[in-house]
Amino acid sequence: MIEMIEQISIDLSNYCSKQCPFCYNHSRPEGATMWRPSEVIRLATDCIAHGVRAVSLGGGEPFEYDGVFDIIRALYPRCYLTVTTNGLPLEHDAVWLQLLRDAPDKIHVTIHRPHDADEVRRVEGLIRRLAATPIKPGLNLLVESDRLPDATAVFARFLGLLTRQQIILVPRRPDRTPSARQLAEVAGRQPFQAPACLTRCLRPERFVSISWDKQVNHCSYAGGKAPLHSLDHAGLLDALSRVTWQRCGS
Repeated sequence: MIEMIEQISIDLSNYCSKQCPFCYNHSRPEGATMWRPSEVIRLATDCIAHGVRAVSLGGGEPFEYDGVFDIIRALYPRCYLTVTTNGLPLEHDAVWLQLLRDAPDKIHVTIHRPHDADEVRRVEGLIRRLAATPIKPGLNLLVESDRLPDATAVFARFLGLLTRQQIILVPRRPDRTPSARQLAEVAGRQPFQAPACLTRCLRPERFVSISWDKQVNHCSYAGGKAPLHSLDHAGLLDALSRVTWQRCGS
């Protein structure tokens, strides 16, 4: 029996100008998508009507997706709405001003390279700008097992801007993946936020990931995804019933 779904994550595309080699979504500048904005809105709205409380928009880079603000306008404040971004598009005045007009609940900005001083400074500046608006800022900090001192320094630096609850330590996958103990060291051996599967692989009961090509699973990283046959809550449950659960990297 499928549990009540409370949170869905929708990857709008795999367009992304950064082209990180480790991206689970294989995002690239030329990218692709199978979503029209109206389809995202239809699916998310029906899921909200059936009990979904939170929607997260990702990618790819969601602010490189045409229609992202149409989606934000349609979903907020019907649910708790988060957008995860690398922050680069928000350096453009037109995008920033549109964000202020069509504001979600939260923006999570990702640092993919904590060893890159320019990237760290750029994200710090964006977090400061967001903190001066009604939008709640958050940080996703990618941690690599061979660059722990860099991640540790960045974590400590951002504690001056954010609470521990606003910083998520994201282990790199599928290689150079830090252990739970190493993440604890990055966080100064104090409580920290990280994926629920940190200590062992478990199928989330109330979370669903939906990819840019309309494939569904309980985890963004796991294999065995199943396609959506209809863009509504019933279609989501049907797709979940056809998922072949695999560990990430399988």
